[in-house]
Amino acid sequence: MSRINPYQLGLDKNPANFVALSPLSFIERSAKVYPDRLAAIYGTRRQTWAQTYARCRQLAHVLVARGIGKGDTVAVMLPNVPAMLEVHFGVPMSGAVLNTLNTRLDAEAIAFMLQHGEAKVLLVDREFSGVVEKALIMLGNQRPFVIEVEDDEAPAGNALGETSYEAFIAQGNPDFDWKLPHDEWDAIALNYTSGTTGNPKGVVTHHRGAYLNAASNVISWSLPHHATYLWTLPMFHCNGWCFPWTMALIAGTSVFLRRVDPALIFSLIHEHHITHMCGAPIVYSMLINAPMSLREGIAHAVNGLIAGAAPPAAVIEGCENAGIALTHVYGLTEVYGPAAVCAKQASWTALSMEERARLNGRQGVPYPLQQAVAVLDPDTMVAVPADGETMGEIFFRGNVVMKGYLKNPAATKEAFAGGWFHTGDLAVMHPDGYVKIKDRSKDIIISGGENISSIEVEDALHRHPAVMLAAVVAQPDEKWGEVPCAFVELKPGAEAGEQDIIEFCRTLMARFKVPKRIVFCTLPKTSTGKIQKFLLRDQVKSTTAIE
Repeated sequence: MSRINPYQLGLDKNPANFVALSPLSFIERSAKVYPDRLAAIYGTRRQTWAQTYARCRQLAHVLVARGIGKGDTVAVMLPNVPAMLEVHFGVPMSGAVLNTLNTRLDAEAIAFMLQHGEAKVLLVDREFSGVVEKALIMLGNQRPFVIEVEDDEAPAGNALGETSYEAFIAQGNPDFDWKLPHDEWDAIALNYTSGTTGNPKGVVTHHRGAYLNAASNVISWSLPHHATYLWTLPMFHCNGWCFPWTMALIAGTSVFLRRVDPALIFSLIHEHHITHMCGAPIVYSMLINAPMSLREGIAHAVNGLIAGAAPPAAVIEGCENAGIALTHVYGLTEVYGPAAVCAKQASWTALSMEERARLNGRQGVPYPLQQAVAVLDPDTMVAVPADGETMGEIFFRGNVVMKGYLKNPAATKEAFAGGWFHTGDLAVMHPDGYVKIKDRSKDIIISGGENISSIEVEDALHRHPAVMLAAVVAQPDEKWGEVPCAFVELKPGAEAGEQDIIEFCRTLMARFKVPKRIVFCTLPKTSTGKIQKFLLRDQVKSTTAIE
């Protein structure tokens, strides 16, 4: 006879002891506890948390009144403006799913996403009206209801909306009695990956994961209450790494910025005493290479989160010299943005700046509320030795992992094979348990049977005093199969020759790893600052074929 578990008798979930986890609860609390604290600063505009909460409820109410609810998609094509913060609450309050569109994509990609996600409503800024108008034409009678988000700071463009955002939410009730989702597994957002071939995949995330990663941002970064955060990271990218919800959790102040401009960034840091910001390595590279005069009058330290496959050690060192305290995080769209952090150890402070930069350049350990990050052999799913040398693939497991890919069960099954999420990033595990990326699987250069990490070569290139940005790809070679080819973007006013940079690299690494060719150019980048290596690979193939 099986034993009855006494801890299951009469101890059931009920409304008093179980509430679904959702980041929507954060704004409700901050609006009640800190109603008069500033939530948003944009130009001359100032908006409190009570006002922001009321506007989000108005948006939710009018969406529901239009028949928008669970299972529906609301897409937005917006820069970093206050409305972008509001949709992160107002849309899911209605029960719908928020789809933030990459503002740098072409009309064909936007049309695909609107159609694939079945967007019922689209909010758009007139800066992007040219692209959106073409996308809407492609959709024909499947076009969503379009709302224009007005902004005096926006460049000239056509008014596409059937109504304006302010007129739209004015119809809503600021006291709308919205409800938390019954099931925390409900979708909260849809984000499309920036695939280089074929159609992008739609990453579906849930309320539970968004809640936990928003809280993880606070825990891992030791974010204080009422921090002042500058939006240098595009909010469409992984929902701004969950920071719209994080800022509501700490009742912080968001300072909005339409585009990344070092002069404006330093001005806002000085004016509003910015304490925190996030961004890709390119953002920080722009800041540390900007004229020193822009930093005058800034006496406080700024905390920065930096993410990327491997931020160059030179950028980490440069930020430390510039008074920006960097914390390195790592993740992907499928894990809500950052889901691993290079947690700093007290003993590192006694080390040289170069050694600190090396240690801080690692991808690190799981985020506080992520279950695990591991480096496994992708064929056997066995952990590689923690020797800092044996290569494997990075895998994630935990509550901060997507539900899956929208309408793509085959890709979802492949991504979760073996009970882990496959990232496609190649890495080693160090003896102290910290992960270090070596490359994307498609970026490894195999020369004469030896693996060359493009990231290792790029890190050496970034140490050259004239180099601002560098990217390394494989170039076909008759003798070795592949050799490294470097694309280099110089700092403004700097000069350097191909042989000069090659000789510099020879002082830092084995000769077989040194680039055989240097191409000086302006590197192609995505809207989030990632270098588009697929374009560089295409260029190398075409020029090699000609030669």
